[in-house]
Amino acid sequence: MKILYGVQGTGNGHIARARMMASHFARRKVDVQFLFSGRPADKYFDMECFGDYQLRKGLTFATVNGAVNSFKTLLEAQPLQFVRDVRGLDLDGYDLIVTDFEPVTAWAGRLRGKTVIGVGHQYAFGYRNVPQAGVNLRNRLIMKMFAPVTHRLGLHWNHFNAPIVPPIINPAEKRAGVVGNHVVVYLPFENQQRITESLKSFPDTRFIQYSPELVDSQDGNISLRKTSLHGFKRDLCSARAVMCNAGFELISECLHMGVPVLAKPVAGQSEQLGNAAALQALGHARIMYEYDPAIIADWLSHPEAPRPQRYPDVAAAICDWLLSGNWHDTSELVESTWQLALPAGHRVFST
Repeated sequence: MKILYGVQGTGNGHIARARMMASHFARRKVDVQFLFSGRPADKYFDMECFGDYQLRKGLTFATVNGAVNSFKTLLEAQPLQFVRDVRGLDLDGYDLIVTDFEPVTAWAGRLRGKTVIGVGHQYAFGYRNVPQAGVNLRNRLIMKMFAPVTHRLGLHWNHFNAPIVPPIINPAEKRAGVVGNHVVVYLPFENQQRITESLKSFPDTRFIQYSPELVDSQDGNISLRKTSLHGFKRDLCSARAVMCNAGFELISECLHMGVPVLAKPVAGQSEQLGNAAALQALGHARIMYEYDPAIIADWLSHPEAPRPQRYPDVAAAICDWLLSGNWHDTSELVESTWQLALPAGHRVFST
């Protein structure tokens, strides 16, 4: 089987999932062509596992100071380039198209009548039991039409009585035997200078602040770090707590290891607002909807560690499901993956 696998590259979470999928495809000797869109070519890093991958402009949401900016989003959209990318994508020779909310591959497959499988967190929001917030007609249309698929497989922290599976994380990744005294800060959609200055008001706490726009340096009690794969993972596994936006993948890794989280959803971003609602409903993390030093101070004084969720190797199970060709039926996949999770992952919400 030859697979075209599209990955939304705006955030690192989609790419982190793709790394796990790439590893399992390689073990099964599956021929996979990866395509990424959503960020400039020079902003990708640690991509060796994807081989000779393709890049496209794609579509993404522009943010300013922690909130979605509609005008900037439209200004940067380049719809004609998107249409050219969709129409120019060669789908000949592929047996299956898989997309993790990547629009070029999804629309190219749709327009040519190909089977497109959506595997990703966003595909969980189509079920009514999944917590949602900040959703209006525009957001519903975006979630439905941004990367349309033939069959969908959503990922989330709980099954919410819906046919979705646990997060794709690396189950071998464990919290360090000796936890450090630092707090990892990853708020890439915020003003980084503002974050740094704010963190200086907590001189007794050591912070490691990550962002793609930072340069490795030290500023008082704050270690500034440019986003990287291995350095970030090392600091994450030994962190006493994490402060981040309400993206799915990083918080999944924290929940897997039982790391306390303070999450700030991006304003106007319905996925992150829905994640915040789910975290509150599950009791898994503290939420601040506006950047507020008072909330940070209270959280730092007693960060509550969630019970480690110990998610199973979901990527391996999804690979086998994709290769089976039985894409109409997810029941066995859903049941088997949740059975492998610890009881904390089995909290059932009433329909």
